[in-house]
Amino acid sequence: MKMQYRYFLLYKPYGVLSQFTQEVPGQRTLAELKPLLPNDVYPVGRLDKDSEGLLLLTNDPQLNQRLLNPRFGHRRVYLAQVEGIPTAEALQKLSQGVDISTEQGMYRTLPAEVSLLSAPPTLPDRHPPVRFRAQIPTAWMTLALTEGKNRQVRRMCAAVGFPVLRLIRTRIEGLELGHLQPGEVREIKRNLIEEKIFRQRG
Repeated sequence: MKMQYRYFLLYKPYGVLSQFTQEVPGQRTLAELKPLLPNDVYPVGRLDKDSEGLLLLTNDPQLNQRLLNPRFGHRRVYLAQVEGIPTAEALQKLSQGVDISTEQGMYRTLPAEVSLLSAPPTLPDRHPPVRFRAQIPTAWMTLALTEGKNRQVRRMCAAVGFPVLRLIRTRIEGLELGHLQPGEVREIKRNLIEEKIFRQRG
């Protein structure tokens, strides 16, 4: 019998691990969304616990290979709220590549597409909300990367002096978060995966 591959888009909420099993008791995981998902799907890639946004889940090993193999360099887009107002110099450094510390040592990030938003984006509330400090302004940026080191966006922004307060992934290649709300799941068809992932870069 031919395997039926299935594909799901998920808005991972803040504070939830990108996995189905706890590492220590009391952690929130994707298991709380299990009623919305079949038992054989798994997340392709990760978002750290403190980040939110788009996760893709599937039981298709071909898609897993496509998105996790570094040679394909798939594009991921993030919204980042940062502490302070980034300078033109900081934005230029982020776009050209910065040195960050990783588990394997220092790493020079690849060039990224970075822009400062003129107004905050319309987003679902975060629970708990970001701590507000009246004396310190914040700003929102978009960042598009073609690589995914652990906590990379956070480390990049910290490296130029503007730590991340809230981080939401909005896009994986041609797949978008759209109107999904935290904890919501939407199943998509294989033809959309073909169009938005496999045909993006040949």
